[in-house]
Amino acid sequence: MIKDYLTLAVKNIRHRSLRSWLTVIGIIIGIASIVALISVSQGLENAIKVQFEQMGSDKLYVMGNSVSGISEYLTNDDVELMDGMAEIEWVSPYIMVSDTVEYGNYKGFMSYVLGVDPDPFKKTMDESGYELIEGRYLEPNEKNSVVIGYRISKDFYDKEVHVNNQLIIKDTKIKVVGVMDEVGNPQDDSQIYMNIEDIRTLFNKTTEVTMIQAKVKPGYDINVVADKVTDKLEKQKEEKESFIVSTPEQLLSQFGDILMLVQIILGGIASISLLVGGVGIMNSMYTAVLQRTREIGVMKSIGATNKTISLLFLIEGSLFGLVGGLLGIGLGTLIAYFVKYAAEFAGYSILAIKINVPMLLFVLLFAVGVGLISSWLPARRAVKMKPVEALR
Repeated sequence: MIKDYLTLAVKNIRHRSLRSWLTVIGIIIGIASIVALISVSQGLENAIKVQFEQMGSDKLYVMGNSVSGISEYLTNDDVELMDGMAEIEWVSPYIMVSDTVEYGNYKGFMSYVLGVDPDPFKKTMDESGYELIEGRYLEPNEKNSVVIGYRISKDFYDKEVHVNNQLIIKDTKIKVVGVMDEVGNPQDDSQIYMNIEDIRTLFNKTTEVTMIQAKVKPGYDINVVADKVTDKLEKQKEEKESFIVSTPEQLLSQFGDILMLVQIILGGIASISLLVGGVGIMNSMYTAVLQRTREIGVMKSIGATNKTISLLFLIEGSLFGLVGGLLGIGLGTLIAYFVKYAAEFAGYSILAIKINVPMLLFVLLFAVGVGLISSWLPARRAVKMKPVEALR
């Protein structure tokens, strides 16, 4: 019996093929939007988690709170205060600047230069799993030397930059002693690392610090240590809101909140598209009821029950949802992988798209449900037709 219903429903849909495809398009767009959105957002969320796992769960980060409009920089005094705490194993100050970096006769590019303390910097790189493809890390008291990111070496200039080549920063020749392996995001891969004392000399940064990284000793609760660091810095600094102390867990939570907000907004837009598709199905089914008035009358006059008539139209609507769902899933998956390859082309190779099969099944059932619900009112109208009036 169900086979007969399906055969008749498919025959009726094929009979008005152009209108059927126009009806299905709305479902395709809505489902494709949802699948692409979920796949890309999950890939982005996984990439962010991997990045924070590489940072380590035992690291504290202190940054100047420029948003408050009070102070943008920390100072050496803050570094010394944290370095003297019993709970902290080591402290690593950073100074971030940007300037044009020249290489031989090739056109210079604006790049970020990060001043680092060589010893804790090497420890951070090793613990995070980052590797060098050439050369070595910076050594203490080493002058006018840099370690460069992957893209600085491979993409910035017409000729690749290798170990022992020289860059020019602030009219000073700087020797390349190491080249980092590709990390997967443009900012890290376009970074230049220099001894913090060289940064102070070249850019006249006498006491300020952009960020402080600190490793908490084993056995201490990182959140308790973060509160203690906050208390000590507030007592030392005149402006208590001039800095922010963060743990990897807090930073991940902040990124998660932002990502969730983006998902809600884009999900709402995709849902509107799916609602439009549902209205399209309802409109098509209403039209089908009006066009098949005589057919409905004949079926009722030869013994078709209201349940039979209703089931026929519900199956047709469900088929619209099924076909639209399948095609939408395929299109959405293609869009997600297109975004992945576009991100890789832009330098973001950390974005990994993974297809979630349970999610796809849920989305497909959801599409069928939309078709079923959208065809309920037209089916109800068909059921209410009286055979005599339909035949007339």
